[in-house]
Amino acid sequence: MGAIRTVHAWAGAALAVLAIVFGLTGSLLVFEDDWIRASVPAARAPVDLDTARLGAALEAIEAAEPRVKTVVLPAGVVGAHRLYLPDEGFAYADAGGAVVERWRGAARAETFVFDLHHELLAGHAGKLVAGGAGLALVLMVLTGMIVWIPAWRATGWRMWPRSGARRELIGSHRNLGLIFTLPLLLFSLTGAAIVFHGTTQALLNGGPPPTPPAPAVSQGDIDWTAALTAARARFPDAAPRMVSWPAAPGKPATLRMRQPGEWHPNGRTTVTIDPATSEVVAAMDANRLGDGLRVYNALYPVHAASVGGWLYELVTVLSGLAMAGLGGVGLWAFLGHRFGRTGLAARRRPLPQTL
Repeated sequence: MGAIRTVHAWAGAALAVLAIVFGLTGSLLVFEDDWIRASVPAARAPVDLDTARLGAALEAIEAAEPRVKTVVLPAGVVGAHRLYLPDEGFAYADAGGAVVERWRGAARAETFVFDLHHELLAGHAGKLVAGGAGLALVLMVLTGMIVWIPAWRATGWRMWPRSGARRELIGSHRNLGLIFTLPLLLFSLTGAAIVFHGTTQALLNGGPPPTPPAPAVSQGDIDWTAALTAARARFPDAAPRMVSWPAAPGKPATLRMRQPGEWHPNGRTTVTIDPATSEVVAAMDANRLGDGLRVYNALYPVHAASVGGWLYELVTVLSGLAMAGLGGVGLWAFLGHRFGRTGLAARRRPLPQTL
């Protein structure tokens, strides 16, 4: 038990700053759509998914941003289009397709917080660190439970220490961890699973998911109204959520749709479009996938609180604050014990003299 306690203390101190970052940014991201509505007037417009108007808006966006890669269509409480551009460029466009704001990288608050949460502002390397930290946080929660067992009688409901005394800090750390054990395990596991998506899919699916052959298409200028009409004919009950232009000449365009029963906010049902004809040449029905892939598709909405309504959003916010509190209070107790006045005095105490 002593060894587990020592490992938990030192590993927890090393992970504390990351726990604070992930906890606070995760809580903030719950309010991302509300922030967009507050800071982008065009986002306050009613969501309009009429096929003709969407098609005209996409044509206007393409004319204004010829290099646009992907557009996330309006949904939920956000009535603006979200554009993904080359070289880490982003933009918002109003319901008619007029671009109302452009920026790069983490220049806006929502992209800064997302990048910090997802990849620590360090690109792919930061993403791998974040995924590894998620797995490490799972181990921290589990070892914390083992350390808690002998002291279970001291458990209480106080989540913030009454003073800076080490006993109070450890008690607060213990109580926070116990109360939020299940949410912390859930969010840490799903975050790591999203980062290591290839391994996660292989584990859930019993092997790499099958890759269908790319359909033969020709180059052309997509008629988005016709493409949306064809896609809706294939999936009448689905809402269009995301369009992507061909990645290269001779490649297809894609349209992601969200069917009833799908949890992912952008849907996982995919329609492949021939740019030359604007017709559907392939489709993937997310509701007909195997159980493993359907579980995988549920990981992101569970992690991002895209399902469950306001109550689950509240749990997500509180869990993020608890993760940050665990990291902060635990680090405070660890550093205070080793570098506080008592610890320094013990290290400076002179050796007893011999006569």
